[in-house]
Amino acid sequence: MISILFKEFNAFLHSLVAYLVIGVFLLAISLFMWVLPEENILDSGFANLDTLFSVGPYILLFLIPAISMKSFAEEKRNGTLELLFTKPISVFEIVLGKFLACFLLAILAILPTLIYYFSVYKLADPIGNVDSAGIAGSYIGLIFLAGIFTAIGIFSSALADNQITAFIGAIFGCYIFYTGFSSISNLFGSGSVADFVDKLGISYHYASLSRGLIDSRDLLYFISAIAITLLSTQYILETKK
Repeated sequence: MISILFKEFNAFLHSLVAYLVIGVFLLAISLFMWVLPEENILDSGFANLDTLFSVGPYILLFLIPAISMKSFAEEKRNGTLELLFTKPISVFEIVLGKFLACFLLAILAILPTLIYYFSVYKLADPIGNVDSAGIAGSYIGLIFLAGIFTAIGIFSSALADNQITAFIGAIFGCYIFYTGFSSISNLFGSGSVADFVDKLGISYHYASLSRGLIDSRDLLYFISAIAITLLSTQYILETKK
């Protein structure tokens, strides 16, 4: 697993993909936070990072599939998937290694945004008058969100025969799991059924963590969703094997 992780991560760092993903993510977030009218911090007069955590998921929804789309689709195109199966490692270790490589790159894109926190911290009046607990919870939620998106991207790549199909499938899957359940719950109005359907979606648990309260139920949801998706990817590859 470690060898797969290092191989995939080094491949990212020696290509333009990693730098494009990080650059596009930071540029898009910076525009929304500091430049675009009505959205930016300087015009709003509020020292918070709400824009980062509200816009960030939608940017990651496109960028993470771009990272993960080649994980297995490229192996199939190059005819190296069968060779990979002959290595003395399990299919799940292959899946986990590729997942961790993509996930680390996603975290690498998120980490530089910490400079926005320190900027807002200094701009606040008085200095430090920011909701640090809420921001910390939002960062945890954003990282777990990136984890689920990465797992969905890996799953889509295992299903697809080419990178474009994997990319489109991953975007669709990420969007459905992020906002789809929330939209469906609105059809039931209010009540226990609507609440249950809403809790199946990512956005409910992401919003819960963003309040700064780290609930074990939210963490269990994210970990379980990632695990189930990776196990599903293993099953798909086992059938191909």
